[in-house]
Amino acid sequence: MTNERTTDEIRTTAEAHENDAIPRAHSVHADPEEEARNCALEIPEVVAERPLSAKSPARWAYERLILYIRNFEKQLDNQHEVAMGFTGAEAGVIRIEGIGYYDPDIVTFYGTDPAGGRNQLIQHVSQLNVLLRAVPKRTAEDAPRRIGFRLAADLEEDASAADEATPDQV
Repeated sequence: MTNERTTDEIRTTAEAHENDAIPRAHSVHADPEEEARNCALEIPEVVAERPLSAKSPARWAYERLILYIRNFEKQLDNQHEVAMGFTGAEAGVIRIEGIGYYDPDIVTFYGTDPAGGRNQLIQHVSQLNVLLRAVPKRTAEDAPRRIGFRLAADLEEDASAADEATPDQV
């Protein structure tokens, strides 16, 4: 049985709101193998269980960026790491070393450019346009750095801390 419902099926208002709040991801590719790799965007329970109404636009953008980065990194070989190109700006490409957000609507990217210069891009969620790019590792001897997996682990830790907080702390 699938989670999809037919339009003639009766739903309670609560079920309708709950279904609308469940994050979904979908894409279609010309190459079925490429589609299988990219459509496997796993949405962790910690992301799906918190209602969208309880997330700021910055938090929601941050969570989805983490999922896309983690999925992109799963497809990389051991000779490449993830970097970001920023469309509509002359920021160029930066090797991703960190991502953050500032409620209600700012997302921040930390990293280094190809020349090794430190970068921090502070962007409003309404201006968010990101290109994920595979770039060669800095040195052949080093293991690739996988920021997406660290970011996903941070989501889990953040959810655990929120669960332990009292209602007036949230």
